[in-house]
Amino acid sequence: MQQIVRAVPLFAMLLLAGCSMGPSTSDVALGPTLPQPNSTLGTQPTITPASLPAPGAIQSANTTMNDVSAFLDPSVLGQLSAKDKSEAASAQFNALTFGRPGAPRAWTGDKGTSGNVTVGPYVRVNNIDCRDFTHTVTIGGAPHARKGTACREVDGTWSVAG
Repeated sequence: MQQIVRAVPLFAMLLLAGCSMGPSTSDVALGPTLPQPNSTLGTQPTITPASLPAPGAIQSANTTMNDVSAFLDPSVLGQLSAKDKSEAASAQFNALTFGRPGAPRAWTGDKGTSGNVTVGPYVRVNNIDCRDFTHTVTIGGAPHARKGTACREVDGTWSVAG
């Protein structure tokens, strides 16, 4: 028993020596070092949508889009006035360029003539943007529909594929 009493202080000193070998409170208080922010990230890059044409191209494309004969049912072309064709062309261009898939873009012309254009999602074909469309013209209560696929040309205009 006397040997145990002599060994207890020795064990106590070993335990205290082991505690002093652990991390100090100053090391714990510092914590991990975080990287400093990069000063070049403070400036925001300019983001330009690549798929939309420039505003100037939209107006010039809109004026060249007045010939909508390829986008309408051929049986109604002779019955449309100049205003009807202009309204149909504007609706067709805006629907193809900006329209949400499935959301119709309506137009109204002379003497009760009206119509709407519905487009599908953009599809990339040989690096060209294309969309399916349905252009319905209503004359005297009778609807006349034309379905097709239109592709955007380099100058921003749309042409019927095939």
